[in-house]
Amino acid sequence: MDEANVERAQRAAQLFSLAGRTALITGGSRGLGLQIAEVLGDLGARLLLSARKADELAHACEHLRARGSDATAVAADAAQPADIHRLADEALAHLGHIDILINNAGATWGAAAEDHPLDAWDKVMNLNTRGVFLLTQEIGKRSMIPRRYGRIVIIASIAGLRGNPAGTIKTLAYNTSKGALVNFTRALAAEWGRMGSLSMRSRPASSRAR
Repeated sequence: MDEANVERAQRAAQLFSLAGRTALITGGSRGLGLQIAEVLGDLGARLLLSARKADELAHACEHLRARGSDATAVAADAAQPADIHRLADEALAHLGHIDILINNAGATWGAAAEDHPLDAWDKVMNLNTRGVFLLTQEIGKRSMIPRRYGRIVIIASIAGLRGNPAGTIKTLAYNTSKGALVNFTRALAAEWGRMGSLSMRSRPASSRAR
């Protein structure tokens, strides 16, 4: 690589560097959440992953550390308010503050609208929508708003923007929850975006992250 290309590469590395930043990623033990953690870790962020299964989190952290990332984990159920509060406590105790929050944990359920079980509806909505609200509220109030800095990414879905095509799986609760997240992000950005350095993004995913 010639000198000019080396200089361009160095400028790009500086531009995208997350050295000194911290990131909390829910649903981070596998799939899209782990892929996001890989990228943030490669760019220098200190990582804290969360998911329900401690063994999967341990494997994910081992994988990330092998890539050179600073990664730790907290097992928590993002549908349970007590677990969300504990996750925020432990994340802030370990990282000191949260610069980047990735709300990725989610679930789906396949059933026709006329037969959709109420407990399945509650399971999907509690994790995909209520859990996102509660964790975002905790991290915003306790870290981002006081510091006037934060980046919040909410993993939505194209399913939140439309119905499912005829003949495909019926996922009314999932579509509803992801549609709620799209407008949750808009409404939250209207409130918190005025504080200066807080930024919200809703990213429709092409696959359903669990």
